[in-house]
Amino acid sequence: MAIELFRIDDRLVHGQVVVGWGQPLDIGFIVLVDDDVAASEWEQDLYRMGVPPDMTVTFESVASAAQQLARYQADRRRGIVLTADIGTMARLAAAGPVPAVNIGGVHHKSGRTQRLRYVFLTPEEEAALRAMAARGVTVTAQDVPATRPMPLDEVLDARGEH
Repeated sequence: MAIELFRIDDRLVHGQVVVGWGQPLDIGFIVLVDDDVAASEWEQDLYRMGVPPDMTVTFESVASAAQQLARYQADRRRGIVLTADIGTMARLAAAGPVPAVNIGGVHHKSGRTQRLRYVFLTPEEEAALRAMAARGVTVTAQDVPATRPMPLDEVLDARGEH
């Protein structure tokens, strides 16, 4: 499988994704899935600056990413599919084959409850994660590769102590 990781991280392209995950997984490409970013050249230019020259970044809307998943899976390089939020990943998972999702960083904002030091969720986001899991998607939280992937049930039972 060419796509090594489907990750939710509200910071999108940053050092933890590019270096922390990209180097150990030998990533050659990132597919950033975000309807707004896919329509904004200047935002794309900003994200391109965070990617090393040996790694490509492609910007897709949810609809175009769903249409292109098979092509990305067939790529000879390894890749990461990245969304900024749970809703976007849920829409992508509903549209195409997404076997597993990594919750990598969903940070605090109003209405969210802390589950892990790097995961804060609203009841709606929890429901969307449960729905993905009910459709057969393996959902785990893991900030960096060296930590243990935490199953969704453990994440939802946690109260910020991890």
